Amino acid sequence: MRRLHNLCEGQTEETVVREIIEPYFESTDVFVTRSIFTTKRPAGGTYFKGGLSNWGKLASEIRLLLRDSSITVLTTLLDYYGLPADVPGMATRPSSSPYDRVAYVERAMAEAIDDPRFLPHLVLHEIEAWVLLGHEALGELTGDAVLAYAAQAIVTEALGAELVNDGAETSPSKRLLRLYPRYRKTSDGPLVIAEVGIEAIRKSCPHADAWFTAVSTILTKQL
Repeated sequence: MRRLHNLCEGQTEETVVREIIEPYFESTDVFVTRSIFTTKRPAGGTYFKGGLSNWGKLASEIRLLLRDSSITVLTTLLDYYGLPADVPGMATRPSSSPYDRVAYVERAMAEAIDDPRFLPHLVLHEIEAWVLLGHEALGELTGDAVLAYAAQAIVTEALGAELVNDGAETSPSKRLLRLYPRYRKTSDGPLVIAEVGIEAIRKSCPHADAWFTAVSTILTKQL
């Protein structure tokens, strides 16, 4: 049995894996599992999960997961926006397109971990980019056609959902909150993404498509 494990940044990403990505791989005889990044591991008591603080903690979590020999591919569902500055590659990113820059960081992460089963994936720029892509579903969810039009305009102006930039006030999540202050990341986000569907995401988001292609290629080689 081939197993794909997703290390998720938080509850939203975990829900997306469980409700959307896992069913997508169902027909390919791939067992999909998931976990949320553990931010704190106290000697006793409850673990704290969700949110990234530094590379050291993230690398430790990745290496801990890789001790599990049943994992065929370990990947991540983390936002590129807000990634800690000490993550490998972040300080030396080239002055080029967002696609080149995020791929550069992913390669640096892979090299730092140095395990062929590790395939890092950073959502360009946030998972809310996939929500903005689903402007029609967002409008239906909220009953607000004006909101749907505004979300579509943001994606059109940026020349693609993945190119909605990562500024502190202009990131996908910040734009969504300005358009719809009642936006609930952990529930509204996955609902809209589910309506969009993986195939539409792959068609409109080159970086996401490259990730799905890479995952499928590696898993196919394990047959």
